[in-house]
Amino acid sequence: MPPLAGSKFLANRVPQESNSNVVTIDVGGQIFQTTKQTLSLAGSKSLLSRIVNSDNTIPFIDRDPELFSIILSLLRTGNLPSKARSFDIQDLIFEAQFYGIENLLVNSQSNPSQFDAFNLEKSLVLPLSGRDSPSAMSTTQCESLHVAHGSKITSFDWSLQRKSTILTQFTAIDSLLALSDKVAAAGATDLSGLQIINLDNGFVKQTLNWENVTRSGSTVQAIGMSPEYLFTSFESGRRNSNCIMLYDLNDSLRPITMIGHYEIFGADLDSAIPATKLQWVSSHNLLMASGSHSGPSGVLGNIRFWDMRSGNVVWELKERIDCFADVAVSDTFSSIFKIGVNTGEVFFADLRNIGADNSWVCLGDGRKVSNGKKEGFGCKVRSHGNQVFCCKGGNIELWSEVQIGSMKNREGHLQERVFRKNFMGRATDVGGSRITNLDFGGNKMFVTRKDQQCIEVWSSSRGL
Repeated sequence: MPPLAGSKFLANRVPQESNSNVVTIDVGGQIFQTTKQTLSLAGSKSLLSRIVNSDNTIPFIDRDPELFSIILSLLRTGNLPSKARSFDIQDLIFEAQFYGIENLLVNSQSNPSQFDAFNLEKSLVLPLSGRDSPSAMSTTQCESLHVAHGSKITSFDWSLQRKSTILTQFTAIDSLLALSDKVAAAGATDLSGLQIINLDNGFVKQTLNWENVTRSGSTVQAIGMSPEYLFTSFESGRRNSNCIMLYDLNDSLRPITMIGHYEIFGADLDSAIPATKLQWVSSHNLLMASGSHSGPSGVLGNIRFWDMRSGNVVWELKERIDCFADVAVSDTFSSIFKIGVNTGEVFFADLRNIGADNSWVCLGDGRKVSNGKKEGFGCKVRSHGNQVFCCKGGNIELWSEVQIGSMKNREGHLQERVFRKNFMGRATDVGGSRITNLDFGGNKMFVTRKDQQCIEVWSSSRGL
């Protein structure tokens, strides 16, 4: 059991100067000196803040001085020193809990500056119970990780040291989105409704449904979220209609409106494609919704950008020649990236030219043509920080933009953008079976693979 943060400390009779800004602390027989300002960063409810407000004697804390030096360095810089890696993370957690600064420890590990894409290495493997491989996963701002495998959801805390598993009503979960550390939205393509689940006990707090004109049930195809709304893509059980529902995250998930409602008549293939991926684009206040369909004429799809204020599509890309296997929007690059399902090549479209025709630019071999093998099938693309991660088979490519002078030329037109594929670092040579999913949290990258009942954790050497 971790020690209580409210534990008392002892006061030595050795006085310290009452007017001095320097505070002297005796921890386990070792003397430390710091300032009142540094200790106040621990927060008003922490043990260290009580030391600042104590009388003019040197306090004695019966704790490990080496661990306290880590805690003090965390207060001074906001980051853990490199020597923290020589300690067990559970010891650091217990110590942070004792002093009442676990939130600072969590924040230090979620610092985006500690994520170095070119210096990632596999640091941990998280096993999952049962024989089902992961089908979906989601991270939170507090760095917790939630993984769907079969009918179960396994949750890991921010340190990845504590986990819990709940059993759901689903046979298999296809969509999962963590709304908080304790609550997640889950859906499946074979069971009606979006369930809001308490991750502590598996209790279904709420089920969100959508019915079309025939009053038939609907299954969940995708989930997304903005700071204000929860987005859910539904398809009717008869597969003759679909829509995207908006729910208010700040008002008990009250339904707000419905966009992209399509009733399918005859052979209208565009209307028959529900959105299977939803991503909020904060830089443009738009919702990206994409979906594809495989038929006799090949893979067809569409990508739509929706304005929530008007409920209208402001840009639509119809995929006919080399449809996407996966697509992702990067706010950093103000671009959308895709992997062609036929060629397996990476393409991007500049969101600054939103509405333009023939927007895709091939970053790989633009001369490559389809050979009927669907080389991009199963490939994934994700954007994180200043890199775009493309999973092909068991490996990961990193794409970065090369800055060449000003973004505009002398005539005021946008300059041609250059992206380069990088093979630096160990993450580009992941190897192993095909990657099925990729997600990020703090300084970590989480990887799932086909037919493997575990999560690979790849982290930068600058983190724990």
